[in-house]
Parts: sequence; structure tokens; C-alpha cells
Amino acid sequence: MIRTLPAAALMAGFATMASAQQASDVVATVNGTEITLGEMIITRSQLPQQYQQLPPETLFQGILDQLIQQQVLADTLENTPARVELALQNQRRSLLAGEAINAMMQEEVSDEALQEAYDEAFADAEPVQEYNASHILVETEEEAQAVLERLEAGEDFAEVAKEVSTDPGSGAQGGSLGWFAEGMMVEPFQAAVAELEKGGMTETPVETQFGFHVIRLDDTRTQEPPSLDEVREDLASQIQQGKIEERLTELEGEAEITRPEEGAFDPALLTDLDLLEEGN
Repeated sequence: MIRTLPAAALMAGFATMASAQQASDVVATVNGTEITLGEMIITRSQLPQQYQQLPPETLFQGILDQLIQQQVLADTLENTPARVELALQNQRRSLLAGEAINAMMQEEVSDEALQEAYDEAFADAEPVQEYNASHILVETEEEAQAVLERLEAGEDFAEVAKEVSTDPGSGAQGGSLGWFAEGMMVEPFQAAVAELEKGGMTETPVETQFGFHVIRLDDTRTQEPPSLDEVREDLASQIQQGKIEERLTELEGEAEITRPEEGAFDPALLTDLDLLEEGN
């Protein structure tokens, strides 16, 4: 009579088996070609995000079937087309270059380098005045004057904006433009906003290249320069990117590189797919 192992012991056995397996372990063979666990792991990692969220027990057989089907199809080709060989070369070059960049990105950025980058970017930065405004944009001055009269008569700014504003983005939001800093809006729109008191509205239409505006200043605030902690990740990324560019310049300087003479290749050849069929 066969005794049933306790569930805990059974799971422990599975865990031991899983930990003993390696990426090089062969899961299946097709006409002598091995399909390894590592190839299945890579395939799963390259799936669209919605499929990666599926549990492994759902994906395992599907991925294996896919690789087997790809291999039996690949085996039907007697010769590898030149375009495929070229694509494989490009893919290998891209993957190896990506690994080199990843290695450089893993290098930790020192606190001293971060502080130096922060000081360079923000040491002399002044507080920035920001505005939150709404506007109603129309094509003619007469239309803008009519809008002013409606608002002065007590109609709701947001409702009038939704009805008549030709700015599709802000019009649907009741005219709201959200927050913006000085210099982000065209003149004389910016100048008109800067002259308004909070809650105030332009007394006459403001003309720009977009048409005629009726503007209301909803709020103002002073935006202080960000702290080091607030921009730490961005600065670290910039520093790492700078190191990569420096390293690329260094590597190119050390490498033996030959480039074509000017005019040796017609740029239009890039669109000539027939060259791939010829294998040249």
C-alpha cells in the first residue's frame, strides 16, 4: 500500500527540485535542437505586460508550444535568408550594447556628485511666480466684447467658456488653463495675466495670434526651487547619462573605426529591400 506524503513534505520536494534546475536545462528537443528553460524564461520576459501577469502554470505550456512550433517552422528552411542573418547580427549587437550600458547605469552616483550637479542647476535659481488662470477665446473683438458683457451681467465664466470658447482644450474645462509659470504664455496674454489681481478679469479683450481672449486670474503662487531630495533621481540619471556619453567618446577614440568617404553610398539605398534578397 502506497503511503501519501504530507503536503508540506511534498512542497519541500518541489522546492528542492526547482532550486536544482538551471537555465541550461533542456525542456524539449525538436529534431535534435534543444529548447532550454532559459529560452522559455526569456520568452516569458518579452511577452506583453498583460500576459506576463498570468500565473506561470498558465504560461508554461503555451510558451513551450510556441517555441516548438517556431522550431519546426525554422527547420523547414534549408538556408537562412541574408536578411535574417543581418537581423540576428543587429540583435546581438544591440543586446550586448544594452548590457554594457546597464552595467554603467548600475554604478552608484556619489553624494558629492549629486550635490555638485544640484548646485550647478539650482544654486542661483530664484523663486518662480506661477499663475492659475482661465480664459475664453473667440475669433473677433466683437465676440470677445459680447462675452465680457455676459460675464458682467452675472453669467458663469465656466459655462460661457464651454459654450463659446474656440480653445477646445480649456473650453471643455470651463476655460481653465491650470498652473503656468511666467514666460510660458504668449505676449500680450502673459502681460495681461501679470497685471491682474487674484479673482480679477480683463476689462477689455486681449488680442494674440490665436484670437481675442477674456482672461480671469484664479490664483497665484510662488514656486521655490526644488530640494535636492526632490530631484535626486533626475540628477542621478543625468549624471549617469553624462558618464555614458563620456565613455562612448572614450571608446570611439580607442577603437579602430573606418567610415565611408562622402558620397560612397547613396542614402536612398536604405529603402532598397531587394539588396537583402541578393545577400549583398
